[in-house]
Amino acid sequence: MGRLKEWARGLAGEAVALWFCARHPRTPLVAKLLAAAVAAYAFSPIDLIPDFIPVLGLLDDLLLVPLGVWLTLKLVPPEVMLECRGQAAKWMADQAPRPRSHVAAAIIVGTWLAALALLGWWLVRA
Repeated sequence: MGRLKEWARGLAGEAVALWFCARHPRTPLVAKLLAAAVAAYAFSPIDLIPDFIPVLGLLDDLLLVPLGVWLTLKLVPPEVMLECRGQAAKWMADQAPRPRSHVAAAIIVGTWLAALALLGWWLVRA
């Protein structure tokens, strides 16, 4: 259990580093967009699949965020990532509040509403 907590803390640190990568001038555009999306999802107060849904609710946190971090790390130059990890470590050591992404939360809510509308439309047509 201790290793799992350490892994989760490391993942949170990587998400903060990606937050800095999304704003770094030497990060390529595609990597900036992906880093911003992964950080926004990681810091969103709402999950795409709610945690109360058995198995699937936790799988999005266990799969989507680590996969997004891994892919972004492949796109960000190593020297930029090293610099951003340093910024993230300093930021986390200063006990700064964890960033929140209300835009990502709004997008997730919009996605659910669109899916419900599509389902309703499909049911009415059937």
